[in-house]
Order: sequence, then C-alpha cells, then structure tokens
Amino acid sequence: VQLQASGGGLVQAGGSLRLSCAASARTFSSISVGWFRQPPGLEREFVAAISWNGGGIYYPDSVKGRFTISRDNAMNTVYLQMKDLRPEDTAVYYCAAKDYITDYRTNDYTYWGQGTQVTVSS
Repeated sequence: VQLQASGGGLVQAGGSLRLSCAASARTFSSISVGWFRQPPGLEREFVAAISWNGGGIYYPDSVKGRFTISRDNAMNTVYLQMKDLRPEDTAVYYCAAKDYITDYRTNDYTYWGQGTQVTVSS
C-alpha cells in the first residue's frame, strides 16, 4: 500500500485546511486509515482514524469537534477536514493504513505515507 498525503500549508489561527491521503491499494475498501501528526521536537500523536467502510471513526479529545475524517472509496482517498486551527496544531501530518481485521482505533498502523506540513500562525 502506498500513501500520498497532501493539502498542508500555512494558515492563520481559526482557519481551516483539508488534507488528502491518496492510496494506491487495489483493496482500498478493505483497509483502515489513520491520521497522525508530529509537532517539532515532540512525539507523534494519533489524531483520527476511519474504519474500512467508514462506519467507525475515532478522534482523541484534543481534536474532537474540530477535525473530521472521511473517505471516498471510489477515489481511494481519505480526507481530514480541520477547522478552528490553533498554533498547537502545527505539525507534520501523516496518513497511515492497516488491514481492516485489526482495530482501527489502535495506533499500530502498518503502511505510512510521507508527511505534509501544517503551520498555524497566531
């Protein structure tokens, strides 16, 4: 599975961005996809996940109500809509995937894409 994240950029606090994660998998509809972020100098954080059919969604409290994950299986793409962005959301954002058999809510993802930088200015 190859993953390509895009959509990052510079935005002012309170603004919005939509990240995209395009996957090469022929079996995209059988993989769960997660979004992670890594702020400079800090550990990676799990910020959203969606199950293979979109029926299950996970967010940690830090982003709940501001981030929305969705997927379009026809386009082999998962999206992360982010609103009300804060300076502390600044990070490199990564998408990752794993087989649908394992729990999408755990952070043990197998396949990783390159990151996309999100910078939120105050």
